[in-house]
Amino acid sequence: MSGTSLDGLDIALCRIKGSGISTDVEVCEFISIAYQAKMKKRIQRVFAQRRVDMMELTILNEEIGALHGKLVAEQLAEWGIQPSEVDCIASHGQTVFHAPRSFHQQMHRPNATFQIGDGDHVAKACGITTLSDFRQRHIAAGGEGAPLAMYGDYLLYASQECKRCLVNIGGIANLTYIPEGANFEDVVCSDLGPGNTLLDAYVRKYFTPLSYDKNAELATKGEPIPALLEALLAHPFFELSMPKTTGPELFSLQYLEDLMASIPVVIETTDCKAKTPNGLAKTAKVYQHVDVLTSLSILTAKSIAKGIKACIKTANKMEQSAVTKVEIYMSGGGVHNPLIMNNIRDLLPRYKVQTTETLGLDPDAKEAVLFALLANECLAGSNAMESHISQNTHDKPVVSMGKICFPD
Repeated sequence: MSGTSLDGLDIALCRIKGSGISTDVEVCEFISIAYQAKMKKRIQRVFAQRRVDMMELTILNEEIGALHGKLVAEQLAEWGIQPSEVDCIASHGQTVFHAPRSFHQQMHRPNATFQIGDGDHVAKACGITTLSDFRQRHIAAGGEGAPLAMYGDYLLYASQECKRCLVNIGGIANLTYIPEGANFEDVVCSDLGPGNTLLDAYVRKYFTPLSYDKNAELATKGEPIPALLEALLAHPFFELSMPKTTGPELFSLQYLEDLMASIPVVIETTDCKAKTPNGLAKTAKVYQHVDVLTSLSILTAKSIAKGIKACIKTANKMEQSAVTKVEIYMSGGGVHNPLIMNNIRDLLPRYKVQTTETLGLDPDAKEAVLFALLANECLAGSNAMESHISQNTHDKPVVSMGKICFPD
């Protein structure tokens, strides 16, 4: 798995038994391997860009597939596992563009998404049958290609006793809400807004050579910028009903800087006067770059809390209850950001916000594990899950996902 954070490749070695709602998974090993700086820069040049060098994009598709296969082969050797012991690889690839209709606004045209890292090259490089390109089948069946977390979340964490809300904070934050005793069509799964993507992009530009704000060490030094936070939260995406999807294509650094210029927000620099917009009062407050990071951290927390509250509010109406009991579990890189996590807890004071570690799953490994489950369903699935589904809705079609690539 390599997500929108572009930090590297997550490799989870999983032992899976059964399929459908009888699935049992054990994570035997997990590691995250950082991309080398040169490769990361090459991916960034084609990532979430409307105009790219098509030859570079085409070559990268092959190179990343081979690189991912090589990293898997090397890591298996490090773990003392022979390729012949592994039934298959589930390879998500590297997302470079995600364009649902809500983003491209051409309603007569399809939802679309694009991941590079060709599965045949993965399979050839490590000698293991590989399933890849999962999101295309979801789109072909009427979905948006994301988020796909709901399938694995439902298989692993549906409960007869309690409601569960599982939130992953990667580049984009997404939520899966599972009522107790739920059938699959009762599950709500949706992107919520930017997780780490705006934070990381801002750090890369203004705090070089850092690539992200480790432990929120920068953001905790700042203060929120009220006008910026208000403008960010006013984005139309946050008013769309769930389910919905988004990506760094929408919540980009260019969007953020355009918004800051329109408010305007003045950031202290070595040439502050040159950066001050024309007509701005000399008494206007001047902010620091760390204040922008603080505001973006609060944006992430508020958009996540808003999504959770919306699910709880709906449950309250259905049950005519004042407070619905719900278990909240977090995963993804964002769980290591104490400012985001503390803000979420402050915004949800009635609920215990935990990580998936409580459920026995490393929060960093969760996304990779979920794609392993999709591969298992494609290869070994039966009608066990389908027996729990009364209708196949467009936003969450029940389909096998993944193209099968053989090593020879």
